[in-house]
Amino acid sequence: MFRQLRARFGGPLAAAILTLLGIWLIVMVTLPQLQMIDYSLRPNLLPAQVGGPDDRLTLGNYATLFSNDIHRSIFLKTLWSSVLVTVLTLVVSYPLAWYLAKVATPRQAALCILLLIIPFWINEILRTYSWFIILSFRGPLNEVLMMTGLIDRPIRFLSGDGGVMVGMVYAYILFMVFPVYNAIESLDDNQVRAARDLGAGTVRTHRRIVIPHAKPGIATGCIMTFMLAAGSYAVPALLGSPGSRWFTQIIYNWFFEGGNWNQGAAYAFLLLVLCIGFMSLVMKLFKVGLGDIAK
Repeated sequence: MFRQLRARFGGPLAAAILTLLGIWLIVMVTLPQLQMIDYSLRPNLLPAQVGGPDDRLTLGNYATLFSNDIHRSIFLKTLWSSVLVTVLTLVVSYPLAWYLAKVATPRQAALCILLLIIPFWINEILRTYSWFIILSFRGPLNEVLMMTGLIDRPIRFLSGDGGVMVGMVYAYILFMVFPVYNAIESLDDNQVRAARDLGAGTVRTHRRIVIPHAKPGIATGCIMTFMLAAGSYAVPALLGSPGSRWFTQIIYNWFFEGGNWNQGAAYAFLLLVLCIGFMSLVMKLFKVGLGDIAK
């Protein structure tokens, strides 16, 4: 990296950039994570007890998750739901990315990208509230469905996980579309034409040509979407019902309502380990490395 930066910016500026990057990684990433791990390995004590005989390293905070049936079930449900959000987002984003990269004219692609980006100029909470209004019991969606005769009475879209799924797919679609779009755009059109000339249909062309080429972009989108979904708080808090709690809500309760930062740090670290494990699994399944994803 230093050689590339030196070739582009010169030696002194390249050294300054790497120094600032190193400081940022240490201060903003490494030290907070180490502090969180230290908190997670210590019991929740009164200020007067800190540094005393009871202030010792323990795995008790981690054991709480495995001994608490409710928290464990919410943790597993968050894992499964985040995977589902990732799959749904990929299903929605892949055709859109293909259209933008290979079907749409430059003008159409620019307009479509602009329409995708404009809603994200608004705060995530406000966008989530808009979905809350749309999916509410007396909201526009129910009104339209009843006017068209598709339903006889309003549906409670926000009574389960359905609203959370819709809100998350909408909230994180850009993090899936753009990596897949960038990967597909680099595909040589001659490969697609050759596959069609040899008699391959649309499904087979995508399965044998497009998807293998777009694996780094798909892997990147899946990793980013899963990590954002697993760590989301606003969407499940606003669109979820009492029976559809997210693991991040449990973490929030430990930190800001229960006042037990040590337990919250342990739960947060377990969520971090989950995200790292998912990232490693996706990289192994798609047979890509960090260098491929970085492209």
